[in-house]
Amino acid sequence: MLNVRSLENEDYELVKEAEKVIEHNYRYGRHHIGAAVRSKSGRIFSAVHVEANVGRIAVCGEAMAIGKSISEGEHEFETIVAVAHPHPHEDIEQCWVVSPCGMCRELISDYGKDTDVIIMYNGELVKCNAWSCYRKSILVMSYK
Repeated sequence: MLNVRSLENEDYELVKEAEKVIEHNYRYGRHHIGAAVRSKSGRIFSAVHVEANVGRIAVCGEAMAIGKSISEGEHEFETIVAVAHPHPHEDIEQCWVVSPCGMCRELISDYGKDTDVIIMYNGELVKCNAWSCYRKSILVMSYK
């Protein structure tokens, strides 16, 4: 079972920052995911994912936010979240929290084993340790 914890006010603020960056920068076929990371110092860095029209060339929002943070001198992370923006043809009006892909789980845990990830779990927003989430997903995948 995944060890999860309830969100605190600052976690909801982080979700709002991820929503704000993608709502402001959403472009169909280009930018669909927004992410925000809070450093251990409390600074928040947000970014969108970058997608190309050819092949599988894309850089995830979580990687962009981590890169932005590191570029600004912040190398230790507390919490990260990613949200998806609805496409025009979808019958959805609001952004929603999405779990990091496998590459992002690896990246997040590699850059900070103590980093928490905000995810939707059993119908509610919670946070869990990135390292344990990543290890748990490896264990689950190996038994399928």
